[in-house]
Amino acid sequence: MPTSNDIPQVLDRREGPHGEVVLRRHGGRLEIIANGCFLMDTSDGRSERRLVDAALETLDGRAHPDVLIGGLGVGFSLAHAAADPRWGRITVVERERAIVEWHRDGPLSAISARALTDPRANIVEADLVAYVNETSDTFDALCLDIDNGPDWTVTEGNGNLYREAGLASCARVLRPGGVLAVWSAQPSSEFEGTLRNAGFQQVRTEEIPVARGVPDVVHLAISPG
Repeated sequence: MPTSNDIPQVLDRREGPHGEVVLRRHGGRLEIIANGCFLMDTSDGRSERRLVDAALETLDGRAHPDVLIGGLGVGFSLAHAAADPRWGRITVVERERAIVEWHRDGPLSAISARALTDPRANIVEADLVAYVNETSDTFDALCLDIDNGPDWTVTEGNGNLYREAGLASCARVLRPGGVLAVWSAQPSSEFEGTLRNAGFQQVRTEEIPVARGVPDVVHLAISPG
């Protein structure tokens, strides 16, 4: 017979411009579900933190580099970047207002509250695909975690980001020698090839062991600019 810990408890459910987004508690963890698709939870976080660290390690030693984080999620990447004094400006782009509010004054504030008071940190409520096409700002690193990977996107429009045209937009917001880091639930050799075809250099994929299931990965590449 299932216990109360086995049954997910919906804490909030919102309808937004991109569909339904749900925050629920399942046992001791919080989960974000978008249009019925599991995105992430608070059970681990090591791969989200590694996304940020790998980008910093791949940079060329420049002082206080600026980072653009695509996707606020449960806040692991933001919190980890803000805990590292080596980063300069930390900009997070999140398109779901509900997720932003869950961090500002909801259950996810337990993860991100300290980061949100950091003067280097700023959350921009926007679609990441549109943002990289339209912004005039530039960064030293772009850490993408808005999907379950290049081959498993949350919404159809996100797929454009992982094609050559979308990667050209990513390169446009990166300064010369800047790093693109892309989180994925599984490796994609096809995406590695697309990165190379788009002119990115030093393309590689790093596996990150996680507590449950197969390893997550981070795809890393240097901007062609």
